[in-house]
Amino acid sequence: MTETTGMPLMAKGALKGVIILDLTRVVAGPYCTMMLADMGATVIKIEHPKDPDLTREFPPAIDVTNEAISGFFAQYNRNKMAVSLDLKAKEGHELFLDMVRKAHIVIENFRPGTMEKLRLGFKALRDINPAIVMTSISGFGQKGPNALRPAFDSSAQASGGLWSINGTVEEPMRVGTVLGDLSAGLYGAIGTLGALREAERSGLGQHVDISQQDSIISLTENALVNYTATGKVAVPEGNGHPFVKPYGRFVCKDGHVFFGAYTDKFWREACQVFGDQELIKDPEIDTMAKRFDNATYERRVRPVVERWCASHTKAELEEMTGTRFPLSPIKTIDEVVADPHVRERDMIIPVEYKGKSFEVFGNPIKMSLGTNEKGAQAPRSGESNEVVYEGWLGRSKKEISLLRENGVI
Repeated sequence: MTETTGMPLMAKGALKGVIILDLTRVVAGPYCTMMLADMGATVIKIEHPKDPDLTREFPPAIDVTNEAISGFFAQYNRNKMAVSLDLKAKEGHELFLDMVRKAHIVIENFRPGTMEKLRLGFKALRDINPAIVMTSISGFGQKGPNALRPAFDSSAQASGGLWSINGTVEEPMRVGTVLGDLSAGLYGAIGTLGALREAERSGLGQHVDISQQDSIISLTENALVNYTATGKVAVPEGNGHPFVKPYGRFVCKDGHVFFGAYTDKFWREACQVFGDQELIKDPEIDTMAKRFDNATYERRVRPVVERWCASHTKAELEEMTGTRFPLSPIKTIDEVVADPHVRERDMIIPVEYKGKSFEVFGNPIKMSLGTNEKGAQAPRSGESNEVVYEGWLGRSKKEISLLRENGVI
């Protein structure tokens, strides 16, 4: 059993007692480990003493006495401990292996081959801890012709096909968030937990290989199977759907809403809400199949929905439709932050970093026995050195002082 003596553990959470060594930077890896930390894992963020995670300086940042305090960093690194460590130094290499002996999981997002160059590849880690789980997140995976290509989120959106089916036919567009990073982080968390379950059952750890390109491909809905089955190449549909109608963006008095009353049941409800009951039995549009016909939709259905929405504000439409059929205001971020439903579900939470409080997104995983994101803190670089190296690994104060003087930590 992995030793947790001397290591402060989370007060609660499904993963309480699980120790994760986090070698990740920027978004994909830190998002993965953030999710696991929120669920109770003890996450030790490991950064080079002279080259910490560059997102410590990412905007939005508050500048206090010429020191950047980043809300971006706080959001993705809450609930973590932090140590500084030079993995290339002989003493740093030994310290890391000591941690591996006592940990359950190592997560990294270096370019493939980097861990092997450091003599810290999966085989090396497994030799000293057969139950260790190692998760690697990269642009194109650990193997394959493109494995060594550098990548960012947009690399994944481009190479995974998502960019080509988003936006409009005239102008394909990148999805407006780092979906390649975030989806890889989510799949990384899922794969890590699956491997941890196997390690707990059999005592055998394994290497989890997560590719941003793979992650994006899995998010392209029916585009891939539609091509392999019919030869049709998906193109951007704008704010509509390839075949479901009415299902898309419509203009209202103060913005836009998503209107999705396409089934026969929801269409009846919409006709009743907007006082057009006669349309329910209109022989030209009285079934879903008829409304799906593009010519019929453009001539008969779209003008009706446009008229309904244009007469009301977003709030009025949301109130009118209630639970009767899908209609959602297309909210700006300030409206999302002010949404009482979002607030009640703890999706806007405070996180403290270097004495400053930031409101960031919460954890969408809600567990009846609780998680740890509310009131969380993000760590300063190396702030947990004594706790980890002295309290957990048992190194003396003199050793730690010498390591610090030599630039190892």
